[in-house]
Amino acid sequence: MFQPNVRHHSTELDKCMKPKLALNRLHHSKFCHSDNPVPALSKEDQGQGSLLVVFQGKFTLLCNTKTNGSFLVHHFLSFYLKAGCKVCFVALLQSFSHYNIIAQKLGVSLTAAKERGQLVFLEGLKSCFGVLFGEEQPGGQTSPFQWISKDGSNLKTMYEFVRTSLMPSASDSWKCPVLLVDELSVLLSLGVRPVDVLDFVHYCRVAVCSQLKGNVVVLVHSSDDSEDEENELVVKSLCHQSNLILWAEGLATGFCKDVHGQLKIIQKGSPKLRAERNLLRIYQYKIQDKNVTFFARGMSAAVL
Repeated sequence: MFQPNVRHHSTELDKCMKPKLALNRLHHSKFCHSDNPVPALSKEDQGQGSLLVVFQGKFTLLCNTKTNGSFLVHHFLSFYLKAGCKVCFVALLQSFSHYNIIAQKLGVSLTAAKERGQLVFLEGLKSCFGVLFGEEQPGGQTSPFQWISKDGSNLKTMYEFVRTSLMPSASDSWKCPVLLVDELSVLLSLGVRPVDVLDFVHYCRVAVCSQLKGNVVVLVHSSDDSEDEENELVVKSLCHQSNLILWAEGLATGFCKDVHGQLKIIQKGSPKLRAERNLLRIYQYKIQDKNVTFFARGMSAAVL
C-alpha cells in the first residue's frame, strides 16, 4: 500500500485526549452522524461558512483496504447537502434508493435535494444498462456513459456532465460546488484505461477546484496484496494529487464487534513549504446505525 511521507503526533496525550478535535481541524465535522452533524466551532473558525472557504478548491481522496469505506461517502454527502453546497454525485457502486435510505437516517432527503436542484445524481448502474440496451435519454440528450458502447476509454461525456451540472446559474444560491464519486475503481472494472481515469479526475479538478473554487471527493479501493496493477497505479497517482487522504483499513487482528477498523488521516503539507511534511493521525472506529464513533487506538470503551 502506498504510504506518503508523514509525521506523527509528538505525545500520547494528543492521541488519547483530542481525537475528535483533530478530526474537526482536518475537515468540516466529527464524522459523527447525529441530529446536528456540524460541530460547535471555536472562535478562530468563525463558523461553518468560513470552514467551507478554507477548504474550498481541495481534492479529498477516500481509500479503503480490507474494509468498506462507504461510511465516509455517506458522511461527505450528508454534510455538504446540510451545508447548502451544490453537489454532483457520480454513484458508480449503488442505486439511488440505497444512498437515499442511508441519507434519511442521517437527516437528509436526497429526493428533496434533487427536486430543489441542489443534488445532481448520476446513477451509474442504471445509466450503463440504458446505454447497453439502447434506451433513449430524456430530451434526446447524450448519456454521460455513452463511452461504454464505444471504445470504453473516452470519458469526455461524463466530464461534460459534471462540468455543466456544477456550473452556477444566475438563480443559484448554493455555496461552493462539490463533486463526489463512489467509487472510481469501478471504471477500471468497466474497461477504462488508468490514464483515462486519471485524465477524468484531472479535468474535474481543474473545472471544480480551480475554476469553480469547489471541492472534489473521490473514493477508491486499494489492497496490500492486490495483483491489480492498474488499480494500484491509479491509487498511487491520486495520493500524490490529493490535499487530504482518509484511508479506512480493516483490523490486522481480524473481526471485532467493538472496533470495526482504523482510519488514517493524512493531511498534506503545503507545496509552497518544502520543509513542511505530511501530518498523519490514526484513529479506530465503530460504525453504528446513525453515527460513527472514533477513538484513539486501544481506547475503545470495550477495552477500558
